[in-house]
Parts: sequence; structure tokens; C-alpha cells
Amino acid sequence: MNKIKGMMLGGAMGMAIAGAALAQEETIKVGVLHSLSGTMAISETTLKDTMLMLIAEQNAKGGLLGKQLEAVVVDPASDWPLFAEKARELLTVSNVDVMFGCWTSVSRKSVLPVIEELNGLLFYPVQYEGEESSKNVFYTGAAPNQQAIPATDYFLEELGVEKFALLGTDYVYPRTTNNILESYLVSKGIAKEDIFVNYTPFGHSDWSKIVADVVALGADGKKVGVISTINGDANIGFYKELAAAGVSAEEIPVVAFSVGEEELSGLDTSNLVGHLAAWNYFQSADTPENAAFIEKWKAFAGPERVTNDPMEAHVIGFNMWVQAVEKAGTTDVDAVREAMYGLETPNLTGGIAKMLPNHHLTKPVLIGEIQADGQFDIISQTDPVPGDAWTDFLPESAVLESDWAELDCGMYNSETKTCVQIKSNY
Repeated sequence: MNKIKGMMLGGAMGMAIAGAALAQEETIKVGVLHSLSGTMAISETTLKDTMLMLIAEQNAKGGLLGKQLEAVVVDPASDWPLFAEKARELLTVSNVDVMFGCWTSVSRKSVLPVIEELNGLLFYPVQYEGEESSKNVFYTGAAPNQQAIPATDYFLEELGVEKFALLGTDYVYPRTTNNILESYLVSKGIAKEDIFVNYTPFGHSDWSKIVADVVALGADGKKVGVISTINGDANIGFYKELAAAGVSAEEIPVVAFSVGEEELSGLDTSNLVGHLAAWNYFQSADTPENAAFIEKWKAFAGPERVTNDPMEAHVIGFNMWVQAVEKAGTTDVDAVREAMYGLETPNLTGGIAKMLPNHHLTKPVLIGEIQADGQFDIISQTDPVPGDAWTDFLPESAVLESDWAELDCGMYNSETKTCVQIKSNY
């Protein structure tokens, strides 16, 4: 009798384990690859929370393909090599169907060889320097022609800026972006000697000499403007030094590409009022879609929480991924990728975002003026601009095209009519 009971108990346990395994298979796993500790946690934790909200919302609608979505959250801890390790863990241990994540370009480039080797799928939500097109990444943030170039045009055409200070933090995004902008400005007739370029390390605090150099640019009476790819806390010291030097936004305007609502939240913005930022979304966008999103976000995360541009990029990317899975009838990466091309979804600022064959979106370009409450007054908004993987303003890139739908190539040389196949190895 005891033997029979043992067999029955063992059988029940085996069925329970099998049932648990089956239940696990019955979820669609979504990897969330954002830093929850370290220097980038202040920005990336919000994106993790955004993904949890979107997944919960989709599950409340009945899930996807008859299954519930399961968030698998990891913490790469602002450690760039750890991003690669965590991506491999998500794909080989957790067996996720898709990943949403990364912030800095160096974290994305750390992940690239892993997802290309294992044929994973990453949605990357932050503005970046372009000059990249991976079959395994959909770039839902802005390329340079959707942020940096239009902001420069605004300085040239609307503000009459004649001399430019390109100030950036010393890493790949600012250096590549400023390289593009230097070439673009020269093509617009700005003399090289009227372009001042400077890089500082993360967390830089002594801005007195750099601000003095910027002010000195205007000694001949020409209008000076600052294009800022400064990241993180260094921005606060920079704006404070501008104010201490008696420089107003009217005299020397600054347009920033990495200062948004999250960075301004809870800070004294008195030194920043009147300066500008270029994004594809601001919380202050007055549309029904944005009002509904803000209401949902504050109900989910808390009334004090703000929204920002990379959050909208995750909303668009997630909604498109859901559409693609439904269209393909599977979460298979290759099938989903093919289903992505041409998909459209409303953005939060009015209009429609469309996924292009180069894995970039169409996005409107917005210029916002910083207000005392840490929000932005939108003073310029374009029609949707198609994102370019390769810039037209660097000779080596101008001949390259990205077309994964027809050419199955991210680096197609239009002159030689050949596909340059380069595996990522960062």
C-alpha cells in the first residue's frame, strides 16, 4: 500500500511539475533590459516601469495569441559588458521572445553581437548617433536627421546663429553626432573656424573655462549658439555656469539632445528657463492620445511621475511588436521582423508612426523651450520625418542604404551595388 501511495504521490508530483512547465510555455516572455542601479538608473528605471505598465495593459486586454505576457526583468547595473551578459541570459536561460532595452549607445553596441549570434530581437528606444543598421534591432528613438539636423536648422533659420559651440560628453554618441554636425554646418556655409568643439567626461563639474570660451566666440558680434550632447548631472553645472557668467538664453541659446522631463524633474530649473531641447515627444503635447497616456502613467506609477521621449518610443515599439506578432501569428523572430515593415501606430503628439525597411520610424521633430516648472513649451513641430540609418553628411555613409525588406541588407553600397556584411564586434 505504501508503495502504491508513493507511486501515486510521485505521479502527482510529476504531473504538477509538467503542468508548471506547460504553464511557463503558455506565456510569451518579454525581456526588459534596463539599468535599475548605477549611474543610468535614474533614466532607465522609468523605462522598466513603462514596459511593466504596457505588459499589464496588454494582459488586461486578453494577452497575445491567447497567452499572457510575462515580463522578465534584469539589471545590467549601468555596466556595459554586463548588458551583453544579461542579454545572453535573457535569450538562453529565460528564453524570451523579444527584448526592450538599453539606453547608452555603448550598452546597445555591447548587446549587438549577442543578439546577432542568437537571433534575438531588441527594440531600442533612445535617440542615437545613427551609422548602424542591425537585422536584430528596431531603432524607435531618433536618428540624427530626426533630432540633431533639424535642431541645427532651427538655429540657422529661426535664430540666425552664425557660430556654433558643439559641447558633448566624451563617448560615442556625442562624438559621432558632432562629426555629422560639423560636416553639415560646413555644407551650410559655416566656416570651420566658427565651429568650437569640446568634450568632457561624465560628471564634469568645472565649466568656467569652457563657458568663457563659448562667450569669447561672440566677441566679433556674431550670434553664438550651443548644441549640447552633454549627458547626466554635468548639465546642471553647465547651465549654472552660463547663468553665473551672465549669459541669457536670448544671448547664447542652448539646444540639448539629452535633457528631458525626467532629467528636469525635481531640479531647480531657474538657470535653464528659455533654453531649448529637441525631441520627438514632450509631455506638454496637447493631444487626446497624450492626455490618455499621461493619465494611465500617473495612475500606474504615481501622480508625481513625468513622461518623456524614450517612454513614447517604447509605447510605439511595443504596440508595433504586438501588431507584428498578431499579423505573423507567432513570436518567431524572423516572422515578426518581416511583419514589422510598413506597420503604423498613432504616436502621442498627433499623427502616425510608420516602421520603415531600415528598422527606423517616421517621427515628428519638436523643439521645446524649458519652463520654470520643468516642462517644455513646444515652439516648433515638423511633419513626420523618415529616420536615416546612414547620414547623408559623411562621404563614407552617403553611399550606404539600409533595406532589410527588399535587399536584406543594412549596409548596401549604392555605388558598387553590393551588400557590406559586417558582423558587430564591440
